This record gives sequence, C-alpha cells and structure tokens, in this order.
Amino acid sequence: MRRIKKWTRSVVRLARSRADSGMTTSEYAVGTIAACAFAAVLYKVVTSAAVMSQLQSLLKGALDAKF
Repeated sequence: MRRIKKWTRSVVRLARSRADSGMTTSEYAVGTIAACAFAAVLYKVVTSAAVMSQLQSLLKGALDAKF
C-alpha cells in the first residue's frame, strides 16, 4: 500500500512540475479577441427581428400566465 501512495505522490509532483504557469500576452490577446467576436455575434443574433419577436412572445406568455 505504501508503494502505491509513494508512486501516486511522485506522479502528482511530476504533473504539477510540468503544468503551465499561465498564459502569455499573445494568448491573452487572442482570447480577448475571440471573446469580443463571440459577444458581437451573440448581440447580433439576440437583437435580430426574429429572435426579438420570439423573446417578446415568450415574456408575454410568462407574464400573462394564470396562477
């Protein structure tokens, strides 16, 4: 049993030593641009006429529900 625990600890230590310490500046830039592009596409979809009418219909139905 001790051998298994020792082996497990060594594997965990090895995995932690090889882990990335964080993103570089270029990775942050690419991530920020991707997030902004996704937000722009999502905004366009949500503000489109078809989606707006469906959302209004959904909200009207929820507010007019009888309890």
